[in-house]
Amino acid sequence: MLRASHLNKSFGKQQAVCDVSFALLRGQTLGLIGPNGAGKSTTVSMLCGLLRPDSGEVRLQGVAIGQGRSEIKRQIGLVPQDLALYEDMSAHENLKLFGALYGLHGKALRSRCDEVLELTQLSERSKDLIKTFSGGMKRRLNIAAALLHDPQLLILDEPTVGIDPQSRNAIFDSLELLKQQGRSLIYTSHYMEEVERLADHIVVIDHGKVIADESPADLYLRLPAAAALQVDLETGISADTLVLLETRPGVSGVSSSGLHLEIALTKTSDALAVLDWLAAQGCHALHFGTAKATLEDVFLTLTGRTLRD
Repeated sequence: MLRASHLNKSFGKQQAVCDVSFALLRGQTLGLIGPNGAGKSTTVSMLCGLLRPDSGEVRLQGVAIGQGRSEIKRQIGLVPQDLALYEDMSAHENLKLFGALYGLHGKALRSRCDEVLELTQLSERSKDLIKTFSGGMKRRLNIAAALLHDPQLLILDEPTVGIDPQSRNAIFDSLELLKQQGRSLIYTSHYMEEVERLADHIVVIDHGKVIADESPADLYLRLPAAAALQVDLETGISADTLVLLETRPGVSGVSSSGLHLEIALTKTSDALAVLDWLAAQGCHALHFGTAKATLEDVFLTLTGRTLRD
């Protein structure tokens, strides 16, 4: 559907994007993630043809995307970080305006406005002024505006910033419906759980470079442990037993603090065998729990924990 090849972009002496390449398949949802200042928004601007790369190119369905008007760009819908709405107009009036800019008019425009309002669950508020909308409603209308011209590729640049959980779930419902319709999506977000829920494929950018380009399942393989077992013991555990525990099958690391153990596991199903082994050594658990690795764990492993702000 889309291929970015060797994109480079500098602002003065600062290189924002360095040799970025990746591909999006038709019907796929690609999560584009990275720390603050990693180059995500600059990359998105080049994907849409809003910003000219210093070198490299973007092709949509095999056609190069340049700046200015082109028919191929009509296949793209962009949901920007910043809200692009007129506060003193109603939701329906906003959509009519944006639809006219796309060349829609008459019955086709009215029909399309109704469709996107229903998709984003805003039909009942279509005649209300935008300034009366909550932040979540404005975000949903922003998505509706990007869908008016029926694009096959929707690019969403952090579409859930600053909204409540209910609005976030409503946006997810809309996006999952678009996925079912076979549309391609590129989704950027700082909320790892969102990308984990939506994405079929993930590209991680750091310092302007692609440092991972693979499926979520393959990303998890980069972790030293895929799960953790947390155990509170009745009595203490000896240093010798801790050393033996680290050599058990399925255990990739152990840390202890008093009567509490944190045991890194290669997979969650290894937990029961480890608990049985501890009991056989006389180390009985008062409480225990397991936790699966998350995309945030992978992200921090790849990009580090240093603050970027």
